Amino acid sequence: MDPVLIGRWQFGITTVYHFWMVPLTLGLGMLVAILQTMYHRTGNEVYLRSTKFFGKLFLINFIMGVATGLVQEFQFGMAWSEYSRFVGDVFGAPLALEALLAFFLESTFLGLWIFGWGRLPRGVHLASLWCAVIGSWISAYFIIVANSWMQHPVGVEMVEGRPVMTDVWAVLTNNTAIAAYTHTLFGALAVGGSFLLGVSWYHLYHRRKDGIDTIGPDGKVVVGSAADLPGRDEIDHRVWIRSLRIGGLVGILAFAGVAITGDVQAKLMFEQQPMKMASAEGACHDGTGFSVLTIGDPSSNDCEGVENVFEIPGLLSFLAKGDFTTPVDGVNTLLPEYQERYGTHLPEDPRYGEHSGAEIDYQPIMIVTYWGFRFMIGFGVVAAGVCALGLWLTRRGTVPDSTWLMRGALLSITAPFIANSAGWVFTEMGRQPFVVAPNPAQLDGVYMFTQAALSPEVSPAMLLFSLISLTTVYGVLMLVELRLLAVYIRGGVASAMPELAQVNRRPTITGGDDVLSFAY
Repeated sequence: MDPVLIGRWQFGITTVYHFWMVPLTLGLGMLVAILQTMYHRTGNEVYLRSTKFFGKLFLINFIMGVATGLVQEFQFGMAWSEYSRFVGDVFGAPLALEALLAFFLESTFLGLWIFGWGRLPRGVHLASLWCAVIGSWISAYFIIVANSWMQHPVGVEMVEGRPVMTDVWAVLTNNTAIAAYTHTLFGALAVGGSFLLGVSWYHLYHRRKDGIDTIGPDGKVVVGSAADLPGRDEIDHRVWIRSLRIGGLVGILAFAGVAITGDVQAKLMFEQQPMKMASAEGACHDGTGFSVLTIGDPSSNDCEGVENVFEIPGLLSFLAKGDFTTPVDGVNTLLPEYQERYGTHLPEDPRYGEHSGAEIDYQPIMIVTYWGFRFMIGFGVVAAGVCALGLWLTRRGTVPDSTWLMRGALLSITAPFIANSAGWVFTEMGRQPFVVAPNPAQLDGVYMFTQAALSPEVSPAMLLFSLISLTTVYGVLMLVELRLLAVYIRGGVASAMPELAQVNRRPTITGGDDVLSFAY
């Protein structure tokens, strides 16, 4: 068993699972803060109900995100100690700021927000939520600063074989970090917007199915009320239609932001990691065309048999250079350049274990980078398309009476999650064979091969045991979160505001009281 491969699978599984929580926390948290701000300004009960309902779901996700994120810190010391030694002087500053400043800011003020309903002045209570949300956004920035240094090292010099930070400002303002951060935030808002739209669609559909809302002769909704169903009144309809339209608008605007920041990020990648982008395009040869579809042998990772079925002339040059005529280097051109600059074989060094002296393959797994890039774009387009469709279909005040459309709207919640995950997989897998990619413009020698990053004392059996254990635990946590979210989503606003419901109609999880009732 290859310990490097097992270690990468372990970190990849836990990181991707944790990252499912992150964009929902960032995006939904901001939208909940906006909803509560609208309530503070208008006193409209619609915004109060929306805040409490989506705030409950935000809290469930936040708690799971914290629980799963802690494991990432432990892995640096347990499985990747050599990597930690190499990057420790650089990562110490941003990760300390993330823990001491951002995390404590969000956790402290989130606690005030949870317990402050009816106890704190309304303005102070609202400010607590904004501080928590801003803290989570600052936290994301410091994490991305650390990750972006791995993609594009800056602000250091090599001292006794280790990079030592000489310019913290250069690290914090790394152009790779700024581009990745804005791209991530817009992606998170896309997740939050789709979440609001899908959940609200579900409730509007059931109001029609239950006969509460009907369609009048003019084609517009006739809002009703159900006295025997807790919280299913006219205000309830306004909660869902307004949330759906807010979510749809945010989803469309977020997609536009994702496209703009993604273009900036792609142009930087063509400069900083040209092999990653060539592999993502299936571009074996120099050219200007963007491949919409490329076929080849999935089991092979070379350019033999790779064929572009359909490509758009000039688009690749535009993505890389901003024009339609400048050729972009392909894999066959870049390989000898990488070999000349970084060597053809790994060093003969005990740190590399069984990989010591092995030949280096500088091309990332093409099938992963190629389809990861397209899944990121494709599912982002799907999410934005559903948001646009939702705004159009609800222009008369409700959703169509179609079970399939409702299921499609719920399923579309996963689209921006898949787009975000595919983008991260593409970004991280495309950096291989480096765990710290070299900066081609400066800082010669500041890079690290993945095979040198693993903890030398950790055996393959230990890694395999931890891989199976963590995957099992994370799988259970995923089922718990999905169960909690499903229960509270089905319960509607009454699940977050028990005062709207009769006691015997209160939604339960294990037969007892609402375990998160303390939040409100």
